[in-house]
Amino acid sequence: MADMIPPAGAPAFLAQHGWTGAITPVAGDASFRRYFRVTGEGRSAILMDAPPPHEDPRPFIAIAQWLRGRGFAAPAIHAADLDQGLVLLEDFGDARLREAADMDEPAALPLYAAAIDLLVDLRAHPAEGLAPYDRAVLHREAGLLVEWYCPAVGLDVDIEGYRAAWDAVFDHGLTDRPVTVLRDYHAENLMLVGAEQSLGLLDFQDALAGHPAYDLVSLLQDARRDVDPSVEEAMLRRYRAATGADDAFMAAYHVLGAQRNAKIIGIFTRLWKRDGKPRYPTLCPRVWAYLERDLSQPVLGPVARWFDDNIPPELRGDPAVLGA
Repeated sequence: MADMIPPAGAPAFLAQHGWTGAITPVAGDASFRRYFRVTGEGRSAILMDAPPPHEDPRPFIAIAQWLRGRGFAAPAIHAADLDQGLVLLEDFGDARLREAADMDEPAALPLYAAAIDLLVDLRAHPAEGLAPYDRAVLHREAGLLVEWYCPAVGLDVDIEGYRAAWDAVFDHGLTDRPVTVLRDYHAENLMLVGAEQSLGLLDFQDALAGHPAYDLVSLLQDARRDVDPSVEEAMLRRYRAATGADDAFMAAYHVLGAQRNAKIIGIFTRLWKRDGKPRYPTLCPRVWAYLERDLSQPVLGPVARWFDDNIPPELRGDPAVLGA
């Protein structure tokens, strides 16, 4: 498979920066980026292949350096060739919060608590040099559900009404004190580094300046694994106790939860329909469950009514099955 073959320029790039040894593939993600582990001479690193024009590694490098400068564990950048889209990164290993939580969720509570504490620390640093996570971005992302999911399951829906419903609630998801929102802050992107299992951050290249509730939703309404509601409740209590987050913050949490889950359903459908990745629609039923839980909150009344009028319960699930 092409995904298993390192980019042609990799050996020369590595040799130029003093690295030789085996190059083996490691788990990738939903983008065009690929990752390889470079091992030799008693050390290892991760080679990111972010091929232009599809990918631009500069945001990742800039945000990694910003995070490291404030004491957060983002990978160190060993070397980069921006023309080829090659970046050599610190290797955080293979241990992820995902597998630790899957093995024993009660025992993983301290790890989730550490992830909450990291977000508390992150909100203490004003966002710098990032584009705003504003109303236009929220609308564009929420629109992915009606752009991709609805046609996939054979629905012709009220798109103008959809936008109006979201517009009625988005004020709750905006803030005049933005923080750095990493946007993919979840159990598969949180690495357990070293014997002390400190949290290492990955996949933050799309960071924006926005509401601190967004990354909290990303962690606690995880599209890739079931988070027990009791864990979500306990971690929300921890976050609120540390920050003094009030009912207005919780309104933002549910509005941004609904927005994010609608977006993810659209993205996962697109990954299947456009990019030929059949795994992703199978994750949609979980995301629908999160979305419906958020829609039950009074603050989301206009959006909930739109869903009731346009997407019947029997067409909320795996689009590959429902659209067959």
